[in-house]
Amino acid sequence: MLELIAAPAAHVVAMRASGRVNATELQRAIDAIEHAKQAHAKVSLYAEVDAMRWLTATALLRDLGYGLTQLGQLSHFHRAAVVTDRHWIRPIATLENQLFRPFEVRVFTNAEKQSAMEWVCELPNTAHSEAMA
Repeated sequence: MLELIAAPAAHVVAMRASGRVNATELQRAIDAIEHAKQAHAKVSLYAEVDAMRWLTATALLRDLGYGLTQLGQLSHFHRAAVVTDRHWIRPIATLENQLFRPFEVRVFTNAEKQSAMEWVCELPNTAHSEAMA
């Protein structure tokens, strides 16, 4: 199951994944991300991954397809916080952090949920960013 959860910042799309994730649930998350991209210059993602066993084949294909369409739009994304105690996710997030610069991906433990949400809700200092450009 993939469910959208409330986030304290409007530019953050937050979700919780557990069990089996199907294409319909994944599409709701994609729609939320696209809506946030239309409303905000920078969007951040927050994902709690707990006991997620697998994606259906259709969900996996939709996820891969959507991901590929976003490669040219990485400037819309700021940060992604992944909250999990599943150790196999950490190397995947590390790889994504290297591949998808300037989009920053960080993994937090379940005990660090509050810190993860605070981190992902931060926006870049646009005045500082513009001065650096």
